[in-house]
Amino acid sequence: MKKTALITGATSGIGRATAHKFAEHGINLVLCGRRQRRLDSIEKALSKETNVHTLNFDVRDREKTLNAIESLPKEFQNIDILINNAGNAHGLDPIQSGSLDDWDAMMDINVKGLLYVSKAIIPNMTEREAGHIINIGSSAGKEVYPKGNVYCASKYAVLAITEGMRIDLNPFGIKVSAINPGLVETEFSQVRFKGDSAADNVYKGYKALQAKDIAEIIYFTVTRPAHVNLADVLVFPTAQANSITLKKDD
Repeated sequence: MKKTALITGATSGIGRATAHKFAEHGINLVLCGRRQRRLDSIEKALSKETNVHTLNFDVRDREKTLNAIESLPKEFQNIDILINNAGNAHGLDPIQSGSLDDWDAMMDINVKGLLYVSKAIIPNMTEREAGHIINIGSSAGKEVYPKGNVYCASKYAVLAITEGMRIDLNPFGIKVSAINPGLVETEFSQVRFKGDSAADNVYKGYKALQAKDIAEIIYFTVTRPAHVNLADVLVFPTAQANSITLKKDD
């Protein structure tokens, strides 16, 4: 029987790449995002390979998130794989000059949004005693770096929530994994730098991870045998040794 995956933040970057990877292998898809036109575009592309349903909502909005997932048609209601991918960094400021709006956005999307979506999906998994939850964390959840403060805090929270989920859901046989990428070349930096030209320099001088690299790791994770769970995976590009050590070409 074909499995069904729900992916948040599916309109770009890792989420979109994962949707393509899953579609290649016939996994049914519930694709979630804020941008309806992009959802329509990806649905049109992937419907040739698998069954696709889209949900247009912002994970920051608790009521809309719960209502959207509750509205799923019967054939998409049993979610086998949840990819909590929606997340953003806003700003790169020292704590003393950080923006409260940026802080709210990061905590609301990266932490509370993940919790809202999970809350909507987990009861069905526990009832069936089956499922796999993958939370997309970050190397920033392993190591705090200069000016990372609140973003790092949000990703540390993701890892703590992941570990808590794994403990609480263990009696139900539900797998819980964290995939923690380092530098991935996506729209991420455009958001963080708010369209400033500084974003263009983030990925220059070395080969960053690509969204499809992480999508392949996610697919590998969800296709392990029933007794195998990749609980916590840290992924760097070869050029990156930790949060502040990066080998760039001269």
